[in-house]
Amino acid sequence: MNKVYTIAEIGQAHEGSLGMLFSYIEALANAGVDAVKFQMHIPEAESSEFEPFRVKFSLEDATRFDYWKRMSFTLEQWKLIKQKCVDCKVTFLCSPFSNLAVDWLEEIGVSQYKIGSGEVTNWLILEKIVRTRKPIILSSGMSSWEELDQTVLFLKERNAKFSILQCTTSYPTKPEQYGLNVIKELKERYQVTVGFSDHSASLATCIAAVAVGAEIVEFHAVFDRRQFGPDSKSSLTIDEIQVLVKHIKEINTALNHPINKASNEDFSELKTIFEKSLAINKDLKENHVLTFEDLEAKKPKGYGIEASQFISVIGKKINKPMAQWSFLNEEDLE
Repeated sequence: MNKVYTIAEIGQAHEGSLGMLFSYIEALANAGVDAVKFQMHIPEAESSEFEPFRVKFSLEDATRFDYWKRMSFTLEQWKLIKQKCVDCKVTFLCSPFSNLAVDWLEEIGVSQYKIGSGEVTNWLILEKIVRTRKPIILSSGMSSWEELDQTVLFLKERNAKFSILQCTTSYPTKPEQYGLNVIKELKERYQVTVGFSDHSASLATCIAAVAVGAEIVEFHAVFDRRQFGPDSKSSLTIDEIQVLVKHIKEINTALNHPINKASNEDFSELKTIFEKSLAINKDLKENHVLTFEDLEAKKPKGYGIEASQFISVIGKKINKPMAQWSFLNEEDLE
């Protein structure tokens, strides 16, 4: 297992403010994430006035289309966003939701593409992205095995380089919805790099995902879960993300250093200190026949018969008087 790749998703938490978005980039870079992910919404290319609100949360937008317009940036602004990521030394990662967005991202310059779970069956945009020859991270949240099989075949037939994220499209996701078992199933089924996209607002979820094999983890970021926005309640705060990144690195190190339980040479000195030797727990006379009730095990090892060999001394006679708590050795036995 290589280094786990951490992606912090800003989504719509910037509320259409370039200044707020820059603040997120700086904060997430300081938190130690590998990539900061955005969503490129170009309303005219992506949506229409007929799109319903997924959740009617907005107080200032009459339609979902109006919301996307408020959340959108110009091509020149996107170039500034990309440069801010470069300046902060984090990877600029973005999900396009239209073919025009792919054109913009190619002009801006991206190293890879993230595909939202709603686009898994949008083979038009997948074809557009495959033609760029850039790697793809595919989120599987809304997809059945049948749909994923078809899309994976579509990508493999085109020799696309891709990875898949287990994801549950529920905000916030409950523990019974995490689907951590799917991480292993995805690896076995498709033989690709597999990760986990989280919407639980819990540190434990991504930590567990890494422990069961996720090599990519994605999570939504927010300054405070009480702030306005569709994803706030299913996001991690910046401070939580800093802690999460630290824990992920520790778990990743552990997974990359498997312990050989067949060898315990490193514990030789400690075994001498902590393991024990047989002793007697009362004064005994010469020729006393030892019983289980006569025995004790005392530190350190090596001063008497090993405690694991207690059965071998039961029923034997001692050849001299022995004081309470004396170590018991072979030469003390007939």
